[in-house]
Amino acid sequence: MSAVPCATAEPTFAELRAGFRDGKAALLEQFRASRASAAAAARLLRALTRQVDRNLVALWARSGMPGDAALIAVGGYGRGELFPYSDIDVLVLLPPGRGAELADDGGDRKEAIERFISACWDSGLEISSSVRTVDECVAEAQRDVTVQTSLLESRFLCGSRRVFSTFRVANTAAMDAKAFFVAKMLEMRQRHQKFEDTPYSLEPNCKESPGGLRDLQLVIWVARAAGLGRNWAELAASGLITAFEAHQLAHNEGLIKLIRARLHLVAGRREDRLVFDLQTAVAESFGYQSTNEARASELLMRRYYWAAKAVRQLNQIVMQNIEERVRGSANAPMRPLNERFLDRGGMLEVASDDLYVREPTAILESFLLYQETPGIKGFSARTLRALYNARKVMDAAWRRDPANRALFRRILQAPEGHTHAFRLMNQTSVLGRYLWVFRRIVGRMQHDLFHVYTVDQHILMVLRNVRRFLIPEHTHEYPFCSQLAAQFDRPWVLYIAALFHDVAKGRGGDHSELGAIAVRRFCREHAIGGEDAALIEFLVRKHLLMSRVAQKEDLSDPEVINAFVREVGGERELTALYLLTVADVRGTSPKVWNAWKGKLLEDLYRLALRALGGEHINLDAEIETRKHEARSLLNLLSVPRGAEARLWATLELSYFSRHDAGDIAWHARVLHSLVDGTAPVVRARSSPLGEGLQVLVYTPDRPDLFARICGYFDNTAFDIVDAKVHTSRSAYALDTFQVISPHPELDYRDLVPIVEAQLAQALEATGPLPEPRRGRVSRRVKSFPVTPRVMLRPDERAQRWLLGISASDRSGLLYSIARVLAKYHVNLQLAKITTLGERVEDTFLVDGPALQSNRAQIEIETELLEAIAA
Repeated sequence: MSAVPCATAEPTFAELRAGFRDGKAALLEQFRASRASAAAAARLLRALTRQVDRNLVALWARSGMPGDAALIAVGGYGRGELFPYSDIDVLVLLPPGRGAELADDGGDRKEAIERFISACWDSGLEISSSVRTVDECVAEAQRDVTVQTSLLESRFLCGSRRVFSTFRVANTAAMDAKAFFVAKMLEMRQRHQKFEDTPYSLEPNCKESPGGLRDLQLVIWVARAAGLGRNWAELAASGLITAFEAHQLAHNEGLIKLIRARLHLVAGRREDRLVFDLQTAVAESFGYQSTNEARASELLMRRYYWAAKAVRQLNQIVMQNIEERVRGSANAPMRPLNERFLDRGGMLEVASDDLYVREPTAILESFLLYQETPGIKGFSARTLRALYNARKVMDAAWRRDPANRALFRRILQAPEGHTHAFRLMNQTSVLGRYLWVFRRIVGRMQHDLFHVYTVDQHILMVLRNVRRFLIPEHTHEYPFCSQLAAQFDRPWVLYIAALFHDVAKGRGGDHSELGAIAVRRFCREHAIGGEDAALIEFLVRKHLLMSRVAQKEDLSDPEVINAFVREVGGERELTALYLLTVADVRGTSPKVWNAWKGKLLEDLYRLALRALGGEHINLDAEIETRKHEARSLLNLLSVPRGAEARLWATLELSYFSRHDAGDIAWHARVLHSLVDGTAPVVRARSSPLGEGLQVLVYTPDRPDLFARICGYFDNTAFDIVDAKVHTSRSAYALDTFQVISPHPELDYRDLVPIVEAQLAQALEATGPLPEPRRGRVSRRVKSFPVTPRVMLRPDERAQRWLLGISASDRSGLLYSIARVLAKYHVNLQLAKITTLGERVEDTFLVDGPALQSNRAQIEIETELLEAIAA
């Protein structure tokens, strides 16, 4: 009797899930163990795609799908580039007219589709699926360019080839290459604006940021839609790009794909942002190791930035070439500008491809023409390509050529166009090749908690900010800066200082001193001498001075102002330093600048200007002037004459020297009838600066008062940006706080009654101070921790003490500091709260008996270090 063969049972969904998981894990482990190369990444993407293909085809077969339907891979999966944790986008394609069957009663067809989709998820394939007929695909593509793009990369997996062919023919026939190009260009501009139009963000998205993979995919999409090619080799064959450009595109694409694949692997999830807490692990997976000169993450990021920069340059060249083909404008007439350059529809065009190789001085002339010629809004593809191919002529001899030095000086001294010209010079790598010292900071990260740009991008932001002070359309942003800049002769001095102020970062040593040496050499080489060269060198060397004094020292102290004036020297130096400082602080991060910092800098400028004018700062006379102005304001507010006398009689001179007339009048209006009250008085108003709240607290003094106030603001998530603390002769505290709400969408007038009621209630509490909350630190703080530092030293008169705190920012930090001070009965007179991104640099003016004891000082400093530790 012959044996009957056993039937092979279909694998269960659990077995399919396990098989898919184990297969994927094996591929990822193999990639993890391989050398970090573009070829290894390409093999991984193909292998992951094939694995998913096999599983989907098997599930389609066992689900009993109808014979006239097809399974189509779309999007990135359709390209055959499946990253470790990318979406699996599939389309269940039905023949024309069959969609109505699903809408009516569904029947077997609908059940089969639902069975297939459920089977995919049950077996571990987390698909993103859509079900459409051929007609619906075409109609939806006409309405939504994102759908049109996804369908452009469709790939047949299984099912009916006939329906797929019908779909491809219909989709191709419906494609309007010109409209598609316009839509994708607009989409790219919006995407670039979302990422601030720069590839140099410190946490770039390697897929979506300018210079990322999306910029490369965009080129292929629009070329494919226009029938110009489906890959770099085909684009080269069609004459859109050269063989060298095809090689560069493929090389940089391979590197960014490798980075993205390694990023997914390290994160264990779909993560396309090179965030701080993953950068080091990704770098180490490439084999980078940290050294004394550079961190492993910095080595990786510089490599990424250079690749992204090249991608952006090449994207501009190819997209312009495709636009000419799509619009049919390749042979459009051009207007000659001179014998070397033409105007090609608003784009600067070289007269010959080898112009820059034959005449290297024409390189900088391009940017001068870009500045000076009305209507020129950029460089043509031909010009960009010529620049890209002329990099070898931009050598030491080119940099030393007197003609080039004269041209660069003319670019600096031109009346307008600096922001765009220098940005384009950096994008095309010309700036770093002319200023070799600048090349060293291109793509250099800044390992701190407040800069959000690379050094070169920050420098160009500062240059932009200086230029905006001189442009009438931006006068409303910073009227005082615009007023000063309009009167400043030779503003190009400020542009040079902006270009060089941080150019020596990352070289070890004091970057201000090293930068001053570099800019002195630049001035000598470019025939800039005399007072202009001296001013530029001063600005670079002292560019941090004004910010430090304004944010860390007591501006009511005449000695502080006099010491600052001695360092500045003159009115022109003061004005230039003020303008550069405002531009610099604004250029670090959108979060660093606020109205209070602006007021501190403006106050220091005005005080220093008076001192430079020979006016001796007589504190008694200054106080009498403020009192007189305050009385005038009180009269306008119908406050009885002399009502302020009782309050003012209890206050020390330090109170009047640290408040302006408006604050003094407000305090007197609120408190003149409450001088002897025992209940806490809390009043708030919208800050006169236009940003935040100004909060007044008047109550019998006690050692833990400042700590309780800080505790309230911490619990309600208000940021304290300034505190002025005074104790009257009658032992009352009169404290004023500038605070910013965590809810910018709320009107500050709505917050006034809430703060007044809640803070007054908090101040009536008794008993021990509650333990501070240990707020969570951010990802950035974890990646770039600040070593906590406490500095305690007597002031110049040895009457009070200056307490300096440097630490990573977190919620509860200021309360933790105040709690230690309260424990040792240290009196606070002035607090300068400086938050630089996610780093704090706070300065307190304090006194108290405990500070006279060396032992107590050590105990205070030790406890403060423990309190501010992250």
